[in-house]
Order: sequence, then C-alpha cells, then structure tokens
Amino acid sequence: MADRQDRTFEDLVAEGAAVPTEGWDFSWFAGRATEERPSWGYAVSVAGRLATAEAVLDVQTGGGEVFGFALGRAARVPALLAATEGWPPNVAKATELLRPHGVVVVAVDEDAPLPFARGAFDLVVSRHPVRPHWTEIARVLRPGGTYFAQHVGPASVFELVEYFLGPQPEEVRRARHPEQERAQAEAAGLEVAALRSERLRMEFHDIAAVVHFLRKVVWMVPGFTVEAYEPRLRELHERMTADGPFVAHSTRHLFEARKPR
Repeated sequence: MADRQDRTFEDLVAEGAAVPTEGWDFSWFAGRATEERPSWGYAVSVAGRLATAEAVLDVQTGGGEVFGFALGRAARVPALLAATEGWPPNVAKATELLRPHGVVVVAVDEDAPLPFARGAFDLVVSRHPVRPHWTEIARVLRPGGTYFAQHVGPASVFELVEYFLGPQPEEVRRARHPEQERAQAEAAGLEVAALRSERLRMEFHDIAAVVHFLRKVVWMVPGFTVEAYEPRLRELHERMTADGPFVAHSTRHLFEARKPR
C-alpha cells in the first residue's frame, strides 16, 4: 500500500467510509490513530470481579468484545451471565462472541427498561454506556450488589466535535460530568464507593481514521456523512498532511456504586 502521505483525499475518504462499523473492535485504527488508555485497566478489573460474583449483567455490551475479554481472563466464571445491546448488528456480533462463554445476549433499546427481575444480579458492569439508567441499574441489583463501569466523560474528543459543529453550549460540554452522574446514582438509591477521572490524549494520523471514527461513534457528530462534511474533511486532510496528526482528548471516569443492604 502506498504511504498515506502519497494517497489522495478521495482514496482515504473512500477507505474510511468502507470499513464496517459494527462492534467495538478498534483494531482497524492501528497505525492510523492512537488513544491513551486509562490507568485503571477496566477489562482486567472486571475479570477480577467476575471471580467472586454469582450473577452478572453487562449493559450495552456493544459487540461483546470487552466482556468477552474479561470472561476469558476470569479465574472463575459466574453461573448466570447476561448482556444487553440495542443495535441489531451488534446484537448478532455479541451473541456469536459471548455464547461460548455462556452469556445470554438480550436485544434491548438503550432507553428501554432492563428486562430482568428486581434484584437479579449481584454485579452489573458497563463500558461506555450511552446513558446510564440509574433507576434500572439500582432495581436489578441485589442488596449489597455493585455497579462497576467505565463511562465517557464530559467534552470527550470535543476538539474533533467542535471542528465540525463549532463551539458547543456549556450545558452540552458538561453533559456526562462525573459529579452529575454521582448525584443521579445517589438519587436512585446507590452509594458511590469510588469515582476516578482521567483525560487522555488521542491522535488521528489520516482523514480515513477521522471518517471511520465519526461513522462508528455516531453521537459525536450526529448525522455525519462524508457528503455533508466534505469541505471540512478536505480542509482537515490538508491540515494533517502539512502539520501532522490531529490531536484531541478523550475523557473517562471509573464508577463503583453499591446498592445498600
């Protein structure tokens, strides 16, 4: 393959637009984009917690990649395992990946109630839920049970978002703030045992990576298409060719909340 610096804007955009977007496997970005990882190691931490759990739910599992990794690393796998997902292509992908681990994958819209009985799980986990439904999480947890999750924080990758959409209102920039989520969790009756936040450097090395990222993470620039944003994409391609990678920052926070006994 020709060096990306020698490839045309049209070729790179076409490549980024052709890559499948189902699941949460980001291996395609290798060599084209980088992101620092949070220091706490979410998936490995989940694997450790699985060993002492009896019934576990993974909410908004995506393609099941992270939950599958944790199950593969766990010293012991709980007897009852379930996962939810709302996007049909991901439901199929997660079912294929997680079925060998004994996980039942249930198709549930992101905004719908969880289709499980009150107190069904002693551990609920989630990586990057669109919105945590605190009342539902509290309902399906057993007394003494734990919600353990990694959330996307406020203004995550907003250097890229605002490049395409312009400056965002303060209320949009503060959405997903960890202290707001702490208050919501407590209002639902949970006790927040731990809350950690980190800001992490990202680099996009070519315009194909930008196109694929915005197609995959659809809430960043709602309604994104190459055709709608072609002038801004071309301008960004020229900027990256001249000046190097586009730098942005993701924000993440680690939540541990418990349901009182």
